Order: sequence, then structure tokens, then C-alpha cells
Amino acid sequence: MAVDSGSPVQIVMANDDHTFSLDEEALGALLLRPDVVHKKVVIVSVAGAFRKGKSFLLDFMLRYLRASDHLQPAEIHQGAWLGSDSQTLTGFHWRGGSDRDTTGILLWNEPFFRKLPNGDEVVVLVMDTQGAFDSQSTVKDCATVFALSTMISSVQVYNLSANIQEDDLQHLQLFTEYGRMALSSSAGKPFQKLLFLVRDWSFPYEAAYGLKGGESLLARRLEVSDKQHPELQQLRKHIRSCFEAIHCFLLPHPGLKVATNPQFDGRLSDIEPEFKARLVELMPFVLAPSKLVPKEINGRDLTAGELLEYFKAYIKIYQGDTLPEVKTMLEATAEANNLSAVNAAREFYMEQMEEICGGDQPYLNTQKLEHEHTIVQGKAVQKFQEIPKMGGKEFSVSYLQKLEEDIQAAFESFARHNESKNFFSSFRTPATLFLVIVVLYMVSGILDLVGLVRYGNFFALTMGLVIASVLTWGACRLTGTMREVGQFIDEIASFLWDYILGPLTQEAGHRMATAYPQQMATVAGATNAAKAAYAVNGRQHSTSSTKSR
Repeated sequence: MAVDSGSPVQIVMANDDHTFSLDEEALGALLLRPDVVHKKVVIVSVAGAFRKGKSFLLDFMLRYLRASDHLQPAEIHQGAWLGSDSQTLTGFHWRGGSDRDTTGILLWNEPFFRKLPNGDEVVVLVMDTQGAFDSQSTVKDCATVFALSTMISSVQVYNLSANIQEDDLQHLQLFTEYGRMALSSSAGKPFQKLLFLVRDWSFPYEAAYGLKGGESLLARRLEVSDKQHPELQQLRKHIRSCFEAIHCFLLPHPGLKVATNPQFDGRLSDIEPEFKARLVELMPFVLAPSKLVPKEINGRDLTAGELLEYFKAYIKIYQGDTLPEVKTMLEATAEANNLSAVNAAREFYMEQMEEICGGDQPYLNTQKLEHEHTIVQGKAVQKFQEIPKMGGKEFSVSYLQKLEEDIQAAFESFARHNESKNFFSSFRTPATLFLVIVVLYMVSGILDLVGLVRYGNFFALTMGLVIASVLTWGACRLTGTMREVGQFIDEIASFLWDYILGPLTQEAGHRMATAYPQQMATVAGATNAAKAAYAVNGRQHSTSSTKSR
């Protein structure tokens, strides 16, 4: 048996903020070795749920790769590479228990050189990955690790427990789609070889242990039939469209000593014979020279040096914001639920406002319209809050804000439509310009009367330009051409009305409204005084007449 060498190197680190970073120096130390950098590379990765024996399996891969350098094919076939019953299992760190052990992505820094049947020499590298669905990882963390390992590896071993269940296929679909989005420019199928490795298979009477039983089980699990729901059909078609080759292997349980003994150190004497027999079948299927799959992208085999550059590019994709956020089923359902509530409340608002100011409804005073908008908006928000929603109140806050933004945008549209019904609004530009013409005409006439003819001519010339603007505006409206010119004249007229004529008109109206009551009071006072004087004079005249008699 060859002496163990090499060690695991963490090349992708999982950070506390749920991001991932690449240790380029550690990865480059292996891939840029003079005896490695220009060789084609085979990457074998194992991924799946945490605490399912991935690192344990990888260490048997390392034992096979080391021993097969020195053994004859017949000896390998007989399982001599397993070693003695007392030999402990070393390599990637593993242990029993229920808490996760591996984080990020690790690469064994010992390259294994093999010659393919076609004569090409390749370097074989073994990759370990962080387990999915532990209590410290988000769905995005799991998707990122699985997608990265699938994108980089040429052989992805999907490590499963007991069976291939529908949720396993759903997770595979999610993770591979996350990787395929990052490889949107790739031609053909984006990934190469996938091996479903079912651990602790308990139904050998339905499908025998090993490759033959695994392929039988896989055919049943990935079968597409007309009786299936379209969603299930699409799931299976998606998985087949992602990989060039898909296989399945069934492994029995390794034994109670492996599962329950905290002092278990990997000795073959503690492992069930059936499990060891299937390991002897499994390892050559994955790692024999005739089964090795060099890493290729877009139909071209990569060297180790080129793989380093792809690693850098891929990690940048997942560090950026170009990919959508991966959501849990609860988050996705809650999002759809809240969006549905937003749509219902928005439609209620639109229907109510249509009855108030939409369509053929007459023009409504601006203040009245804003008042009606406030009332209907409150009812729409209440409707949103009354609809049962998943995710709780905190989750719904952003959707309530979206509803309010949508309602505000709709109100602005209703306000513009309502304003278009205003008679003065339709003729605002010509009315404003006509008023300007009158003012300019009067100023020009007054200046001519007082002898300031030069200045009067200037105002008369300006009046002519304003008249030309009115005629041009009318032509634009009538013919529908030169819309930019018409819009420019509208903007000038709006400015003149909003900042000059409008305020002056309001001020004049205010003064008239204030002065009129005062004038009326003065007139009334004078009238009353005259009446009083007349009454006094009348009495005096009556008294004088009486005395004279």
C-alpha cells in the first residue's frame, strides 16, 4: 500500500456574511505546478446534503487512486486496493455526529496522473464540498456551492440517502439552473457527467445493489409519461438537458458500527462486507482510466492552468449581483401571495377611480379629486391588509410600499386625464398668449401716446412674434406635425401663466374681492348718512311750519 501524502486545501471559503471567496494562491499552488499546469484535468466532486458521508466516500477514492498506481488490473478488480482490515481511513477530515464538518469547497492537493485509452495523459483531482441544508446555510449558500462544484467538475457525484426522492430532483433542478444561468453562453449541455449515489439503499429486492440496480432505479425516477403533471415532466426533461451522461449506483448501509460508534476510524473490519464489495465495484466505474472524463467547456478540453482562470471568473459571478436571489419554497410562495394581494388592491383602486374620474366622467375639481383619491387609497390599503398573506407583517412591508407607489403612479395618470377634460386646460396656451397679446398691444399704444415710439415699436414687434407663435401652435395641433415645436410653445405659455400672469390675476382678483366689500360699506354708510340727514331736515321743516301757523 502506498504511503499517504497530500492534504485537503480549502480553495473556496464560506464567509460569515454568506458570501464566498476564492483562495487564488492555494488553488494556483496546485494547478500551476510545472508537472500539472499544461495537462488536461479531471475533477471528481462529491456534493449533497450534510452529514451523509461525502468526505468518508472521498477518502476511499483517494485510497483507490493511490493504490491503483502500483496494482495490476486483476488485483484492483479483486479489491486489493482496500488494504488491510486494520488500516484506518485518512484523507479529507470526517467524523461521526450530526453537525456539519466541511465548509466551502476543498481540493486534495495531491494530483494523480493517469493515461487515457487514447494515450492522453491527464491529472485527476478530487473535490469535497460543503454539505447542503444544514442549520447555518441559506438556500443561496447551498445553491452556490453545488452550482460552483458542478460547473468546475467533470464528474459530479450527487450523494443521496436511502432513495431518489422528488425533492432531491427538485433541489438538483434548482442548483443546476443556478449554475446554468452563470453559463448562459455555453453551447450544448452545460455539464458533463452526473452520478446519483444512493447511500443506505434498503430495497435490494426491488433494485440490486450496484450499478445495474442503480440504472434500473434511475430509469424509473426520470421516466417521463403523459400521465405525469407537466411540472413533473419539465423537471425530468430539465435534468436530462443539463448533463451529457447520467448514471446511478446503489450502496448498502456500511453497518451499525460505522453509524453509531463515535470511535469508528474507518477500519475495514468494522464495515459490512456487502458495502466493501460495492466499493470495489464503484471506484473503477468512477476512477478507472477508461471512465475518466476530462473537463471540457464548449467542446474543448481544459488544462489545469486554464481551469484556474475559469475558477476566478465563476467565483466573481456568484460574488456579484448578476444572478437572481435564490429563495426557499416559503419565500417564493409568500412573495407570490403578497404580489397577488398587491394586484387585488391595485385593481380595486383602479375600478373605484374609473367610476370617479375615468372614461366619460366630467371634469372634477383638483381638490375634490385629491380628496377622493385619499379616500380610495385608504380603502385599497385596508383591502391589502385584510387579505390573508404568508410571511407575516414584516415580510409584507415592502409589498405595501409597492402598492402605495403603484397607486401614486395611477393617480398621476388619472389626474392628467382629468385635467385634459378641463376646458381652460385645452385652450390654456392660446388663451395665455392672447392675454399676452392684449397686454403688449395696450403697452405699445400707451408708449406711442406719450411719445416713446421706439419702445412702442419694440412691444409691437414682440406682439407680432407672439401672434406668430399662436398661429404656429395652431398649425402644430391641426396637422399633428412639428410636435416638439408645439410642446415648446406649451411650455413657454405654462411658464408665463404659472409664474407671471397667473399670480398677477390671482392678486388682482384678491384685491378686487377685498376692495369691493369696503366700497360697498362706504356707499352704504354714505347712503345711511344721507337718509339720516334727510330725516332730520324733514323734522325741522315740519316744526318750522307748525310754529309759523
